[in-house]
Amino acid sequence: MPYLSPVQNVMVSAARKAGRRLSRDFNEVENLQISMKGPADFVTNADHRTEQMLIEELQRARPGYGFLVEESGVIEGPDKTHRWIIDPLDGTTNFLHGIPQFAISIALERDGQIVSALVFNPVSNELFLAEKGHGAYLNDKRLRVANRKKMNESLFATGIPFLGRGDHDHYIRELSAVMGTTSGVRRFGAASLDLAFTAAGRVDGFWEHGLSPWDVAAGILLVREAGGVVTDFGGGTDMIGRREIVCANEALHPQLLKLIREAGKA
Repeated sequence: MPYLSPVQNVMVSAARKAGRRLSRDFNEVENLQISMKGPADFVTNADHRTEQMLIEELQRARPGYGFLVEESGVIEGPDKTHRWIIDPLDGTTNFLHGIPQFAISIALERDGQIVSALVFNPVSNELFLAEKGHGAYLNDKRLRVANRKKMNESLFATGIPFLGRGDHDHYIRELSAVMGTTSGVRRFGAASLDLAFTAAGRVDGFWEHGLSPWDVAAGILLVREAGGVVTDFGGGTDMIGRREIVCANEALHPQLLKLIREAGKA
């Protein structure tokens, strides 16, 4: 593990503590009580327990900071310059189906800018970390985005809209465009890990619509600190406001963005 700043130590400690409980819940997933939050959008007891544990641990270490959290929403703190953005369980559907592709995602926002990020899969024990200006890491390994330059050699990740979510016809046009130009497309089911995988060079890029701040806040910094380009579909930086994201290395990003834009006009 590289040198950790004080705030990264706080994040890692909170994530590992919550992750141990989440792993136990995952091993007993068939016994979890499940409630419906919306069409095909499940909330579990594990989700709520993890969120509460993270809030308690982070509040203890940084008592003045506020929160933006998936289940609890906005929690104001006396320190208006700092805010934690948390997804306690990104990949809930995977979790409920016994698929070990889910993560805890924590980002620290300072004066509106993401300055520190963590994405942690407690089952694989893969801990992705980034701090603004200091690079991105997977456990003790420095990360760099893949260096492929040709679309026909590249592999991309995406999120597929499901029941009650998104414009399915629009997405099918995008998917068709990318499928016809690349070596493959993967749908893993957890945006924070898709972004982390892009930072690690496991996939060459990622795009998705309809994302929430806690889905992408940490991953945006991971990709940037690994040398990648992250934008909205207009090529700007309002990924959170527009709820859309496209990322890749400097060579592939404009090519992927062009395909998505052209599909959107069809």
